[in-house]
Amino acid sequence: MARQIKWILFILAAFILNGCGIYSFTGTSIQPDVETVTINYFEYKALRVNPMLSNQLTEAMRDKFQKLTTLEQVEENGDLELSAEITGYDVKATAVTADEVAAQNRLTVSVKVYFINRKHSEDDFEKSFSAYADYDSQNSLDAVESSLCEEITEKLIEDIFNASVANW
Repeated sequence: MARQIKWILFILAAFILNGCGIYSFTGTSIQPDVETVTINYFEYKALRVNPMLSNQLTEAMRDKFQKLTTLEQVEENGDLELSAEITGYDVKATAVTADEVAAQNRLTVSVKVYFINRKHSEDDFEKSFSAYADYDSQNSLDAVESSLCEEITEKLIEDIFNASVANW
């Protein structure tokens, strides 16, 4: 009997927490009065060019918000607004052999994010995020760039999402 009461209390607590709008089981903590989000196109400002990365990051961020929040995405003036610029796209050697030749390289992508919460300005921020992926130097960047960018995009989107609406 006591076990059944514990389960009932747990389920009730879960519904209450989920229903109040501040906490959800997706990990977001969006205030109940926030209803819309604007996710602007991620501008590309890095010196080294990857023509697909801006679109890839922008669409991944929009997908993340669509899947994990109930916010309506609007073109402008959303309750939340997220803008970003890709500031770095760099390749550097991370491991060098005895012959002073790179054995492994690292692709690093840096993004500067501007987050505005029009309903709760204390949540506004301007932060830089970066993520990287390593690859064997026997491969050319062209050969592995697509898969590396997918891996890096996932990491960046997770970090940006958590900073903006999960308060991590």
